[in-house]
Amino acid sequence: MRLIVAVTGASGVIYSKRLLEVLQEKNVEVHLIISSASEKLIDHELEITKEELEKMANNTYAEDDFFSPLASGSFLVDGMIVIPCSTKTIAGIAHGYSENLILRAADVTLKESRKLILVPRETPLNVIHLRNQLELAMQGVVILPAMPAFYHKPKTIDDLIDFIIGKILDSVGISHNLFERWSKP
Repeated sequence: MRLIVAVTGASGVIYSKRLLEVLQEKNVEVHLIISSASEKLIDHELEITKEELEKMANNTYAEDDFFSPLASGSFLVDGMIVIPCSTKTIAGIAHGYSENLILRAADVTLKESRKLILVPRETPLNVIHLRNQLELAMQGVVILPAMPAFYHKPKTIDDLIDFIIGKILDSVGISHNLFERWSKP
């Protein structure tokens, strides 16, 4: 499997890091784009460098690299995950505003009818945020907010994070045992 993973400037880069760790364990080929806005969050929230996060991917690309293979539909991938996905990025995708490689790769993913998963981590949402997400959902985009469940009785923050990562893996068809699935009590 080959996936594009993009990290944007929304709080919650811990989700990006964990997704990259799991994809690495599953031998998934990852093409990573890290936005300049997310670099500060990586440093602040994870206390690691952008370069340390990049080591978890097979290939990395600068946000302004429009000569990257990710900018073309002829580069075959199984899907793209934007995690965390800022509301600015959602707006850009929803309106076809491909000003950087993240937005262009998402646009290509949509035009090629490939799986696109956005993990917004903003709350509360205003009407504009909701309309943009509805527009994308009507185009087949998976809107997967970082909203952990509690039926699996999480004990740690890692359990909450793994729930979201597990839901992403479910959406792209990668088997896992990151959380206990719901069963009738």
